[in-house]
Amino acid sequence: MTSWQNGAVSAHHSQPHSSAEALQQLVRALIEQLGEDVGREGLRGTPERAADSLTYLTGGYGADLEDLLGDALFEQQYDEMVLVKNVQFYSLCEHHLLPFFGAAHVAYLPRGKVLGLSKVPRVVDVFARRLQLQERMTREIAEALLQLTEAKGVGVVIEARHLCMEMRGVEKVGGQTVTSCMLGVFRSDARTRGEFLNLISR
Repeated sequence: MTSWQNGAVSAHHSQPHSSAEALQQLVRALIEQLGEDVGREGLRGTPERAADSLTYLTGGYGADLEDLLGDALFEQQYDEMVLVKNVQFYSLCEHHLLPFFGAAHVAYLPRGKVLGLSKVPRVVDVFARRLQLQERMTREIAEALLQLTEAKGVGVVIEARHLCMEMRGVEKVGGQTVTSCMLGVFRSDARTRGEFLNLISR
């Protein structure tokens, strides 16, 4: 079992199935612990809105990738690289619950099957919409696509800004964190890897 499957399983079982009202109560308590009056005009409705937002931003838990892809994997004798660049995403850092965001560049080398292009951003979203580490998210996307497409190899590069660095801590604005995962021929063949990195740098 690959790490993305392990992550999906543990995330699915650890995802709280509490009611919307329970999550709203937690947000309400948080606001009060910060010393605010949850009843004042500007904060009325905030627990409900924040609960809805958190539910949406962590909607990747328990997603079934095979159902997501459906019948969008097509038999096709195409053996050149397929690259989807600049897939924009937003995620939440699991250490501080602050956003990190940026772009994912995803490529694969087909082995008789090609994936509908819109499905690549959907796979990125499944793993972005969780409490995440950028490093783990990069590998999860690559491993999932490799298994689901049975490709000869997959390459994923993610460039992101982290608000836990920009709003707190070192407070350095604009720095990017770059992570990569190369599987199959993207790891073993320097020419394939070099072509991928050259294409995304253009």
